[in-house]
Order: sequence, then structure tokens, then C-alpha cells
Amino acid sequence: MDRLDPHTTHGTTEPMIDGGQGAVAGGAPAGAFSPWSYRDEAAVADADLVGYKVEATDGGIGKIDSASHEVGGSYLVVDTGPWIFGKKVMLPAGTVNQVAHDDRKVYVDRSKDQIKAAPEYDETSHSDPAYRDKLGGYYDDSYGNLPPGTAR
Repeated sequence: MDRLDPHTTHGTTEPMIDGGQGAVAGGAPAGAFSPWSYRDEAAVADADLVGYKVEATDGGIGKIDSASHEVGGSYLVVDTGPWIFGKKVMLPAGTVNQVAHDDRKVYVDRSKDQIKAAPEYDETSHSDPAYRDKLGGYYDDSYGNLPPGTAR
């Protein structure tokens, strides 16, 4: 059996490679997690995502109210409707796994519980660097809390 070069990115079912960042098809790219940038393989490409439904790893969480395509500062604001009693959540672009434009759905790589436990969204401070650091740090840290075998 040939061994793979550990310094090259290869698709694998092993979630803990390359320093714990994984290189699973459809998951985060190997290397550092970048919370505020869409992944190349997510197929976002400056599309207007407003109105798309958002699917967590364990079910729907709501519809996109607004979306940003700022370089290094992209995010989604999701209206959770009855799921969290009409609250909104802000998801950094790096959590987006895939966009299914035909179905108007965005798939994120976090569970409902992980999203619900994130720092609370506040429309008045969403552009505040301290809030963004806190939110980005939460989602960065939550990659280490995914169960073994989960796509990253």
C-alpha cells in the first residue's frame, strides 16, 4: 500500500490530519480555518443568498436575512423563525460547506446546538471588531469540539 505524503492535501475519511484541520471532501480545507471567508468549494461566487434556507448538520435553522461578500469579512445573518423564537444568528462565511442554488439552500458544518450556543447576534455590534473576534473565535474553537468522524 502506498503512503500518502503528509504535506499534501488528500481527500480522506480521517478527520484529524494536518494538525487537526481535516481534509474531508466537502469539509474545511486543510490548513487554518478562516471564519470570515467562503471556502472555494462552497460554490458561493458572489451569489445573492438572501432568502435561501440554511441547513445545519442536523436540520434546518431558518432563512438568510442578509449576506456579506466582504473580502475577509463575509458572513450570513439567519432569521431562525420559531426555532430560536424569532432571533437571528450570524454565521461566519467559513462555516458554509456548500450552496445548492437549484434548491436555494446553504449547508453549514455546525449542529443546531453549536449555532444556538454561539455568541448572541446584536444588529448594533455585528461590525464591531471585538464581536467579530469573539464570534470567529467561537466557531474556530468549535472545530476542535466536533465528534470523531465528522466532516470538517
